[in-house]
Amino acid sequence: MHHFALVGDVGGTNARLALCSLENGEISDYKNYSVSEYDSLETVIRHYLLEFAHQTIKLACIAIACPITGDWVEMTNHGWAFSIEEIRLNLQFERLEVINDFTAVSMAIPVLSERDLIQFGGEKPVAGKPIAVYGAGTGLGVSHLIQVNNQWINLPGEGGHVDFAPNNEEEWLILRVLQQEFGHVSAERLLSGTGLVNLYRAIVLADNRSPEPLSPKDISRNAVENQCIDCHRALSLFCILLGRFGGNLALTLGTFGGVYIAGGIVPRFLDFFLQSGFRAAFENKGRFQDYVSRIPVYLITHRYPGLLGAGAWLRQACGYSI
Repeated sequence: MHHFALVGDVGGTNARLALCSLENGEISDYKNYSVSEYDSLETVIRHYLLEFAHQTIKLACIAIACPITGDWVEMTNHGWAFSIEEIRLNLQFERLEVINDFTAVSMAIPVLSERDLIQFGGEKPVAGKPIAVYGAGTGLGVSHLIQVNNQWINLPGEGGHVDFAPNNEEEWLILRVLQQEFGHVSAERLLSGTGLVNLYRAIVLADNRSPEPLSPKDISRNAVENQCIDCHRALSLFCILLGRFGGNLALTLGTFGGVYIAGGIVPRFLDFFLQSGFRAAFENKGRFQDYVSRIPVYLITHRYPGLLGAGAWLRQACGYSI
């Protein structure tokens, strides 16, 4: 009888590992590792398991920031690549599941409490209706969730890589600048940590000036503290584009179960976000404004939704109710 499973949430910057109680889904013994300091996912897992050698860990679920289409996995924003079955055999796991990181975040939603969420407009979520989840971090993750016969079914995808669609002259100028650098300009090129930098740079370059070498944290801090008008413009537009993108997700699947924002960026400037044009952009859908205005948006404030969701995914796969 297994009591604990290994769960992981691996992105382009950090690999977060923890133990999950199979009985109740509780997450414990959290550790965070910088992916740049390890040559492989297997190395990180081995390092973690050495600290918990007193536990018999034979089940694992790792959420990772890339498409999962078969046994071979290649990360989108990092160089790690591996065979799921090879890692399973090398680590002597009975079961190793590797899922998309936003599959995990979506699976956390049924087990989140009200204290793990902040609502931004809309009405109450409608039970049984589809749910959308997205979030900006190292990249832009997107997923959907539906409930069928008391089972939660994730609908994975790579929605963060859809085309960026400008909506006014300023955004057309930004698109033209970024097209010169990237060719194809996806939503992720603007709605991510590096996307915020791209927005700032494009705003300055479109004005025939030279941008400063600022980090995402520099830009958000300068914007919040009103230290730089270009940073303020970039962060304001970031919030608007995030709202417009979320409204598109809501329209695509009729997500009256709610739209949920994850990722580590928005909580860094929460007060600024609350005062931004996010919700207005979310609802600005022409003839369908009344339709989306009823859909609630939530910011996930739980510290480890990816770990929580990886545990929920594995527990449901093993026959537990979540």
